[in-house]
Amino acid sequence: MNAVTQFAPLVARILVAQIFLLSGIDKITGFAATAAGMAGKGIPLASVALVITIIIEIGGALMILLGWKARIGAAALFLWMIPVTLLYHNFWDMPPEQVRIQMIMFQKNLAIMGATLYIFAFGSGAYSVKRD
Repeated sequence: MNAVTQFAPLVARILVAQIFLLSGIDKITGFAATAAGMAGKGIPLASVALVITIIIEIGGALMILLGWKARIGAAALFLWMIPVTLLYHNFWDMPPEQVRIQMIMFQKNLAIMGATLYIFAFGSGAYSVKRD
């Protein structure tokens, strides 16, 4: 059991961080389309909001991945995910054919938020650049 408790936080950080890191990179490579989609959701100054989103996703992911100020990175991602989840996965306000997939996406985001909250509460674990 010692190996599990020793390595599980590192593996968990990698698994949590990868989704944000890849999503942030995808937003950079598809900047114009993503900004247009955000504007379509009614987000003011969509390009500025997108830059902030990219910084939070990539910055928070790297902080968690490396274990450097992982609690701060996890808190930033947790707080950022609240409005994102409510705005983009509002299954209660979707056409019937989208309700099921959006409910799943909503629940997936809740699970990821749980993981970030766990990192915020307990830190990065033994294998990290700087434990916090």
